[in-house]
Amino acid sequence: MMHAAPGPNTLRRPDPIPFQTFDDARAAVERLIHIYDRNTSFLRQVFQDVLARTDEAGRARVYYPAVRITVGTHDLIDSRLSYGHVAEPGAYQTTITQPILFRDYLEQQIRLLLQNHGTAVEVGESDMPIPLHFAFPDGAYVEGEHLEKLGRPLRDVFDVPDLAVTDDAIVNGTWRGQAGERRPLAPFTATRVDYSLHRLQHYTATAPAHFQNYVLFTNYQFYVDEFCARARAMMASGEGDYEALVEPGNRITRRGDAEPPTPGMARLPQMPAYHLVRPNHSGITLVNIGVGPSNAKTITDHIAVLRPHAWLMLGHCAGLRDSQRLGDYVLAHGYVRDDHVLDADLPTWVPVPPLAEVQVALEQAVEEVAGLSGWDLKRIMRTGTVATIDNRNWELRDQGELVQRFAQSRAIALDMESGTIAANGFRFRVPYGTLLCVSDKPLHGELKLPGMASAFYRRQVNQHLEIGIRALELLREMPPERLHSRKLRTFMETAFQ
Repeated sequence: MMHAAPGPNTLRRPDPIPFQTFDDARAAVERLIHIYDRNTSFLRQVFQDVLARTDEAGRARVYYPAVRITVGTHDLIDSRLSYGHVAEPGAYQTTITQPILFRDYLEQQIRLLLQNHGTAVEVGESDMPIPLHFAFPDGAYVEGEHLEKLGRPLRDVFDVPDLAVTDDAIVNGTWRGQAGERRPLAPFTATRVDYSLHRLQHYTATAPAHFQNYVLFTNYQFYVDEFCARARAMMASGEGDYEALVEPGNRITRRGDAEPPTPGMARLPQMPAYHLVRPNHSGITLVNIGVGPSNAKTITDHIAVLRPHAWLMLGHCAGLRDSQRLGDYVLAHGYVRDDHVLDADLPTWVPVPPLAEVQVALEQAVEEVAGLSGWDLKRIMRTGTVATIDNRNWELRDQGELVQRFAQSRAIALDMESGTIAANGFRFRVPYGTLLCVSDKPLHGELKLPGMASAFYRRQVNQHLEIGIRALELLREMPPERLHSRKLRTFMETAFQ
């Protein structure tokens, strides 16, 4: 229903939806879904009308749904909880996008608020406009040829993405509200989430709905080939509790399928993603991020809005100790951050600590898969500091300064992605970990060249992916409230995880 007949100066929008009180999380999320679906459908319909009748088009605007809560006292909260409650009395709100995609997450977060504060939440329309671009979900987009039919700039008719509300001020701890403004209830605004959901489709060639809560990152194609081979074998045999393998192009192989249903993509995206699907998004996603900290930051910036339960880096590294062999494992317990891509968001003086839950899972996985334990495990795995650098050809520089830095930091390995992924995990409150495989020893004359791999190295690489998968399965057995520990939370946190 519209307020006025369309005309060149008319603001077209559906009837406002006032805030309504809810003490049931499921009902609150259903209301969010209703508001979002009605408003985005309205915007898409107006867009079609504009294409058909450009001379009659007025300006169109709809708003994101929002959930808010007002807390009047310092409630006594279980001190073991790291999320699910506000830090202090006050009024809090967050805008919401694609609530069907986030249904389980939203129900859990709202339910915790209701339980911990005993106060109802409110759901209604916010004052944040939905950009036209973000009203087309599932990879659809506003095509250039359609824009040409408008006959005038898109922003004269519709709201477009606003970078002023599409930033990381909340998670970076730099958010400063205006007088009377409600405090953030969640780590990201709706527009920030929408931006990342669309970028995920672009970079990985898979829909955000396919992403699982446990993520592996790699910088080596071998892991992708091995992951897909294992997953296809599972699907063909019908064994296990994984339901499907999703590959770039949203190509799905379901349990019981002997072969993929359609040919693969002719051209892979920049960072292809592969999803071993399990109920409730509890499966495993593997992303080949390629080489370098820029890619590592880019993909984690976007996957973070999905609020995964853990991500791990499985990659190759340069071993810095003479006692290491090609194929040895490195379990990172600290990072020297020479990647520089996060300096503006997370200063290098901020420590990125190891997370006990993740470290234990990785070590246990190595023990199980390699069949070694205790003193014998030290033959193939070393725990220590990993240096992450942004110059792949650092060997061509004068090495004196670098070698001194490696020695002073006690670094045992060097790569280009691990420190970035761990730092962004810390920044976004996503549990993180790193297990690397030594592929060269440049300080000791063993450069990464064709033909250098030994049989031991090849055997260890075959194990590496299995270890990563097993580690995530061990983490999956852990209650989420324990995995999302207090180590990653500051003293003025959002209630939503």
